[in-house]
Amino acid sequence: MRTCHQMENSDVSDPMLLNASDPALPAMDPHAALFLVLGYLRLPDLLAFQSVCRLFREAIAGDRLLWMRITVEPPLSGRLTDDALLELTSRAGGALKSLALLDCWKITDAGLLQVIDRNPTISELFIPGCTYLTADGVVSVVQRLSERKGKLKRLRLRGLCNISRDHLDSLNYYLGINDHPQCSKPSVYNHWMSLPLNDNDDRPIDMDICPKCNNAGLVFDCTRENCRSMKYRWSVCRGCFFCIARCQECGGCIDFEELGEETICAHLLCIDCWLQLPKCSLCNRPYCKGHINFRGSSPALFVCDQCGYDEFTTNDIM
Repeated sequence: MRTCHQMENSDVSDPMLLNASDPALPAMDPHAALFLVLGYLRLPDLLAFQSVCRLFREAIAGDRLLWMRITVEPPLSGRLTDDALLELTSRAGGALKSLALLDCWKITDAGLLQVIDRNPTISELFIPGCTYLTADGVVSVVQRLSERKGKLKRLRLRGLCNISRDHLDSLNYYLGINDHPQCSKPSVYNHWMSLPLNDNDDRPIDMDICPKCNNAGLVFDCTRENCRSMKYRWSVCRGCFFCIARCQECGGCIDFEELGEETICAHLLCIDCWLQLPKCSLCNRPYCKGHINFRGSSPALFVCDQCGYDEFTTNDIM
């Protein structure tokens, strides 16, 4: 499908454009196949489709199935307010199943609670980076779902501030974790930033009590084979980000003697991962894969931003 920019730069002899600009010609309805893609569109594209024509607007507004799973991502998340969220979720007609608010820092406890009251059947609630939400407010939301016989199965809280052990105990109680202890795949450190909506993560909640500091937070398991094969070693190197140093690439625990050399992005790498990653041609420092888009198009030969800037300023002075 054409974007607005492509349509503006298309040949004016295009019959579709002539039809759109000439009121004397009959309006052309969109091809029926286009309606089949609506269920696969991300939220910004779905909202944009509404303004294409009346048929799209009516089809999107009248189909509740399109709104049963809502994911709000940047840059749209930075503009989402409580009122806008309430209007958006109302399109599901009270049958909302999954709500993912990624970095929606304008959403408040009261706004989220209103949405929950109108959609008691939510089974997935992801609110990573929603910094305006409080731990007390999230507990109230989960409690409300539990009281209304909700079926909340997955809760993601990454970035929620000031959550205590009491808050986590309350969340575990309302999620039924105390009755059914978590038996799931290990939580791996190098995946937590890139997979906020990881479908393979079957844990009811992404937070736990760190066995090192006894604080509530994101707790990671070790990926090293020698740690996993030793019964007590694995428990020793399980902990939160502040208690256990981990490699950004493999997620394994790092001892000081196993640290690699300096990286461009300042993340920690074990010596094995440091040796395997492509490095800057000038400073011999690698990017971790989380910043792989910064190194340019060539995976084997590149100049990092810092060296490129230094080289540019040096040539400019000369």
